[in-house]
Amino acid sequence: MTMRQFYDWQTAGGGGDVTLLVETLERREIPWCMIGGLAVNHWAEEPMATADVDLVIALERVEEAVKVLSEAGFTAKHFDWSVNLTGRSKVSVQISTEEFYRDFPSRSVAADIHGILMRVASREDTLRGKLAAFADSERRPSKRQKDLLDIARLVEAHPALRAQVPADVQAKLTV
Repeated sequence: MTMRQFYDWQTAGGGGDVTLLVETLERREIPWCMIGGLAVNHWAEEPMATADVDLVIALERVEEAVKVLSEAGFTAKHFDWSVNLTGRSKVSVQISTEEFYRDFPSRSVAADIHGILMRVASREDTLRGKLAAFADSERRPSKRQKDLLDIARLVEAHPALRAQVPADVQAKLTV
């Protein structure tokens, strides 16, 4: 079974939704990149299964992106901090609209995740995003624990990143 086949099996066809998302944004030349678990999967030694697709789009083009993605078949729900999209699969797509991520697309890199070509946040931005998510005390404890695991995975794969991890978080990585 290929990575793409496994991903499709796990997400009930999520590879098709992700491919449609990527192709739609690329066709319109909208600056964007994956963040969160998919970006961590690119930078870590071994990928972990996830049905969450977190991305950022150049803030000035979010509404254009939502419009063309809706025309492509996604259903959008707007929130203060994000736009969530659903397609035909079990994949949960969240476009973050937080200012924190504004410059991530300009530093993104090309990557093959689960057999799908896409853009992901830079290694340093991926770590910054995970550190910010872990620091958010309003996130569910289970989400924060996954963020800590993702930080550990990044640091294990790229030990030089440890210098960018605050001491209090480093202490939690060694427990």
